Amino acid sequence: MGRLRAVLAWLLVPLVCLLALLGYAVRPFNPDNNRILGRILARLGRRVLGMERPLEGAGNMPTDRPTVVIANHQHNDDLFIMADLLPPRTVTVGKAALAWVPFFGQVFWLGGNVMIDRSRSHKAVAVMQATTEAITRDSKSVWIFPEGTRSKGRGLQPFKKGAFYAAIAAGAPITMVVASPYNHACHSRTGRRAPVRVRILAPVETAGLTNGDIPDLMERCHRQMREALADLAS
Repeated sequence: MGRLRAVLAWLLVPLVCLLALLGYAVRPFNPDNNRILGRILARLGRRVLGMERPLEGAGNMPTDRPTVVIANHQHNDDLFIMADLLPPRTVTVGKAALAWVPFFGQVFWLGGNVMIDRSRSHKAVAVMQATTEAITRDSKSVWIFPEGTRSKGRGLQPFKKGAFYAAIAAGAPITMVVASPYNHACHSRTGRRAPVRVRILAPVETAGLTNGDIPDLMERCHRQMREALADLAS
């Protein structure tokens, strides 16, 4: 039953994205499209998976100013766990390969999200500079998985610098979102997934910081997220 639930949840993603293309076509590149679609996909996906998502610290997510959101990345199912947490006017940073995912890739592009090819470092830097401009010029928030790849529930991996560079350049706070370790195991005969707890930590201000502060900022955020992850897992 658990496998069937997972298949159904992911089959719904391209279907919902196909329907969403109509709305995206009416107001293309409007970042609030992402928030609406994220809410639909996450809540529908959790319902199909039979998964609960207890949330702590919801009031820590800024809604009145741009922020750089960083979150731990475990599995593709993070879409169902976190996608309804996007603050207003949020774009996300994802791999360039997402463009080839049927329907999802098209709405990802039409949502004004940022596609980055980390195999080409000079282009990655240019993309992060454009991300900074989006924060300062267009008052957009940005959601980034700073580990750059999935951890598959094996703790918090080292961070890449892009999110921290963008936050400091824009003077935007960093807001950390941490999901408890999870796998695809079921906890009932009906195939329902075990609950996944999520905690939003208090924003870390970056005003007045320079690029020289990036290593310390990265370590501070990594430590706070690592401690929250351990607490959520206990």
